[in-house]
Amino acid sequence: MTQHQMHEIRSGLHLHCIAWGEPTLPEAPMLLVHGLASNARLWDGVAEHLVELGHYVVAIDQRGHGQSSKPDDGFDMSTVAHDLELFITQLELQRPVVAGQSWGANVVIELAARAPHLVRGVCAVDGGTIQLQKHFPEWETCEQQLRPPNLLGTPATRLEGAIRAHHSDWPEAGIRGAMANMEVLADGTIRPWLSLERHMKVLRGLWEHNPEERFPHISVPVLFMPAVGSGEAAWAVDKKEAVARAIELLPKGAANWYEPADHDLHAQFPQRVAQELHDASVNGFFI
Repeated sequence: MTQHQMHEIRSGLHLHCIAWGEPTLPEAPMLLVHGLASNARLWDGVAEHLVELGHYVVAIDQRGHGQSSKPDDGFDMSTVAHDLELFITQLELQRPVVAGQSWGANVVIELAARAPHLVRGVCAVDGGTIQLQKHFPEWETCEQQLRPPNLLGTPATRLEGAIRAHHSDWPEAGIRGAMANMEVLADGTIRPWLSLERHMKVLRGLWEHNPEERFPHISVPVLFMPAVGSGEAAWAVDKKEAVARAIELLPKGAANWYEPADHDLHAQFPQRVAQELHDASVNGFFI
């Protein structure tokens, strides 16, 4: 059973979430956090498998994304991590395992450093070690290089066809989740739920974040799930060094590598991701 819920965690800021199962399920609760320009539904497949394994699961739309409120500010890493603190407290989630993907992975790393008493551990899915300033020392360069394409006005059918063509091995839940990044207008064209202006503010917050400085302040376990895509040899070396460095700095860290895999590996391999989250929660890694 799924429930769509809206929670006002700050005055005027409502966060949408999808809940699977019941809080009384026996295993550790799971909070799932999406990446930049994504939404809670990219976690649908993972959530469905986690419920079958006995977990109560909540996936959240972060501020500016999906069905949540669209404020014009508050996209720095400290604020979005505090959003999760307020959300966990308001829902009375009992020390959930919190998994985040990409930007969301950096957010859960920040959460672990800020509020270890609220979580039993975090999982960073192809993220959590992102330090954009290493590649783009100047914000202006980052802003130019990582500015997203303008998809406004693209026919929804064309976008869906492109997603299916580029991700032919994704299960249907992943395709539906990717399409849910967009609002479909009356004329059949799309509009991203995250506006371009807010997208760039989120990117600026990510560019300003240095997770390596946060690792020594984290006391809870951290599980990394990094992806290496085909043709990414140069990036793979950098990513493996970053993950190794993170594990060295953390009191308890581990990595389960996905290779080859897409950046949205949780949409591509939902059953494996769910199983590994479950295994880590029952074998004593997350305590």
